[in-house]
Amino acid sequence: MFQLHEVQRATRLPSRYAAPGSLDEAAELLSSHGAAARLIAGGTDLMLELSRGARSGVELLVDISGLPGLDRISYEGGRVTLGPLVTHADVVASAPMRTAGLPLAQACLEVGSPPLRNRATVVGNIVTASPANDTISALVALDAAVTMISVRGERTVPISEFFAGFRQTVLEPDEIVTAVGFDALDRADRANGRRGVFVKLGLRRAQAISVVHAAVVVELDGGRVADLVVALGSVAATIITVPEAAELVAGRELAEASADITAAACRAATPIDDIRGSAEYRSHTVGVVVDRAITALTTGTEADRWPRQAPRLALTASAADAGPASTVLAEPGDTVTATVNGVQRSAAGAAGKTLMDWLRDDLGLTGTKEGCAEGECGACTVHLDGAAVFSCLVPAGRADGASITTVEGVASPDGELHPFQQAMVDTGGAQCGFCTPGFVMSAVALLDEIPEPTAEQITVGLSGNLCRCTGYCSIIEAVQSASSDAAAVHAAAGDSS
Repeated sequence: MFQLHEVQRATRLPSRYAAPGSLDEAAELLSSHGAAARLIAGGTDLMLELSRGARSGVELLVDISGLPGLDRISYEGGRVTLGPLVTHADVVASAPMRTAGLPLAQACLEVGSPPLRNRATVVGNIVTASPANDTISALVALDAAVTMISVRGERTVPISEFFAGFRQTVLEPDEIVTAVGFDALDRADRANGRRGVFVKLGLRRAQAISVVHAAVVVELDGGRVADLVVALGSVAATIITVPEAAELVAGRELAEASADITAAACRAATPIDDIRGSAEYRSHTVGVVVDRAITALTTGTEADRWPRQAPRLALTASAADAGPASTVLAEPGDTVTATVNGVQRSAAGAAGKTLMDWLRDDLGLTGTKEGCAEGECGACTVHLDGAAVFSCLVPAGRADGASITTVEGVASPDGELHPFQQAMVDTGGAQCGFCTPGFVMSAVALLDEIPEPTAEQITVGLSGNLCRCTGYCSIIEAVQSASSDAAAVHAAAGDSS
């Protein structure tokens, strides 16, 4: 009998969906449904796990992504606190984080691509608990603490105690992580205070899972090491630290101790062979990555490679600012209503579906394509509440009350193409056409955000989209051609305001 490959099978999602109006309501749902309920915020990891059958027995998704005020980053009393809905994009966009938590900001910038960072949360990254997850090592090096609530109360644990094993945490099924906090770094004085850096080795510039990564935070007193934390990822079952390094370098100058730190890190690593690299290769590159981190801290260049303006592909306030929305999808006939391409649309059948499937199957908007169904190719990119996202990783229930733009809504109502669409025609950027809708959605968001992007900004802005015809040059040329038109539109809008 003919059998579909795993990636060809329809996404298997829980048939029931709830968007509670408060955290307390969410905690009650988790408590009453037990292991059959699963909390979702960004969902970029969870949606993939569910579709692959890695999370069995989940019957209800409890979506808190619409709750207001949970996407805040606070800087108070020398303490940095991230709410449960803070995305990687939020961290990257926060200027104070580049001083107060530089390793975390650098790690967030390495996660996926702009559309993925617009949905993926920092809390979700640590709850998934993969040793390859970039932000975990940064938070371990920063000595972060994790706060959780349930109907039984609140508790806080050091992040070093949060992980119980490979992809395992101490988070109970009925608990919700409500905050991650750490003491702010201070880069004002190179000879005193705490400074840190994150360094990653991947197999490509974007959408790359770490082969090896390291976060290093050093506390200096008069130019000598008072404390040192080296956190390593992708070299053991969990993120590990190197206590030996701190012991070897205490009281010494950082530059003079560099070789000892690197050697201790190599001894601590216990990597495995996998598709991204052999254990031998990882053992070698641990030393390379840690040496680069120490060199950057020694020379004070740890922040030098931070981009001038990293494209976010989002202009509006986050969806969490829209206010609480209480939605329950329990039956196949339950209806979702959203503003799609400027028109209010309603359709049943959203329970158990992704946003991509709901748009295609129930609204007939087939311009949004399914390429990989795991957030790698970008063919399904749409704008959700003003931000570019991968619709294959968003539950359809999240559309209720939202504003969505698909490729069908990019051209003007009278049919005039967007400047980028016209440029794609003029440059031959539209080749086989399958990836084209996703590129259109990313490029339009990029030009709205940065009307005249640099070549590097264009590359980053389109990094979440793959072209199987390998014709990126013409697509990049199309963005460059359209950028002058976008700049003129923005200038005209500024003159009229």
